[in-house]
Amino acid sequence: MPEGPRLTLLGKLLIFVFIGACCYGAYALFAKKPLVTSPGNGPQAGPAVTTPQPGASPVKIGIAYGTEKQRWLLWAVEQFASSKEGAGITVDLIPMGSLEGAQAILNGDQRLNVWSPASALYEDVFTQEWQIKHNKNPILRKEALALSPMVFVMWQERHEAFVAKYKEVSFETVGKALKEPGGWDAIAQKPEWGIFKLGHTHPNQSNSGLMTLVLMACDYHKKSRGLNLKDILDPQFQAWMNDIENAASGMSNSTGNMMRDMVLRGPSTFDALVVYESVVIDYIKSAEGRWGTLHVEYPRFNAWNDNPYYVIDAPWSSDAQRKAADTFLDFLLSEPIQRESLKHGFRPGNPSVPIKFPDSPFVTGEKFGIKIDLPTMGETPRAEVINNLLAIWQRNQRGR
Repeated sequence: MPEGPRLTLLGKLLIFVFIGACCYGAYALFAKKPLVTSPGNGPQAGPAVTTPQPGASPVKIGIAYGTEKQRWLLWAVEQFASSKEGAGITVDLIPMGSLEGAQAILNGDQRLNVWSPASALYEDVFTQEWQIKHNKNPILRKEALALSPMVFVMWQERHEAFVAKYKEVSFETVGKALKEPGGWDAIAQKPEWGIFKLGHTHPNQSNSGLMTLVLMACDYHKKSRGLNLKDILDPQFQAWMNDIENAASGMSNSTGNMMRDMVLRGPSTFDALVVYESVVIDYIKSAEGRWGTLHVEYPRFNAWNDNPYYVIDAPWSSDAQRKAADTFLDFLLSEPIQRESLKHGFRPGNPSVPIKFPDSPFVTGEKFGIKIDLPTMGETPRAEVINNLLAIWQRNQRGR
């Protein structure tokens, strides 16, 4: 056969260039990142790039909290974990006394992004100490989660005997009972009850213990607000307070744990405690099934424990952790979660949640002395008053 026309050198070169161009085009199409336009701006040359949904990136926040909220918060964390809002957020609840939590943050505990003490009583002190170290406000956001006043709680039988002798339950009459050398024999002709036993938490660790000292000062000076340094430095007040403190029992760092011990061990451990109204409501039914009925009395001069939630502007907290702390706070303030706090004896911080209805613990608890309407509540003293009150208490304790 005759041979066909042969390719010239130029033709071979053109074919080589064509094949090379095809290979390069295939590489550009499959190996390089595609050019992506914004959604809604026309066809895309590859998969869409979307902004991650809130909470999609895993983040963990640590919360130092008072154990008086433990039952409610454990339940709330479980609900949050299964909610849309909680997607990708892990909440680590770290139980600490209210003052313990403040000191842990001040000492740089990097596990903690939120502080939720029982009240704002120590906020002024915490803020001042933080500003000395960091020269800025430590609190990015704060909200009251739930309210609870202070109460005396006693076993019903012993409450009746106490009131028969002293007419009322107050720090003044409790102080008298603690000084009775014959104990319950002198109070109610009940020698088998032993001495009169009062308990409250450690003032240097727990908010309820510190609040107890503040209410003692209010009771002694007959004032619900305006407590000042002159009041605290009054030698007669100090001697009176020290007499009560030298006779007090307990000194736990946890109000919830101390209430649990009273219910678990009965009158042999405590005749009376100074605690939050909420922990009594939470344990009333348990007490009835073990040692009998509890009875509540409200101090003449009282104050709210508002269970604040502080998002801390800590240098170790990331923006994602700050945002997650905000998200969990919004969740805690939502009506369903606030209604659950009511079941644990709290007065919800969300005003949309009622407390006056037939099955409310504040209605069913009236037979135990629980009251919905309370007299005027006191105000939180300034930092210098708190610091000096603690210093006086500590000086007395070193001498024991």
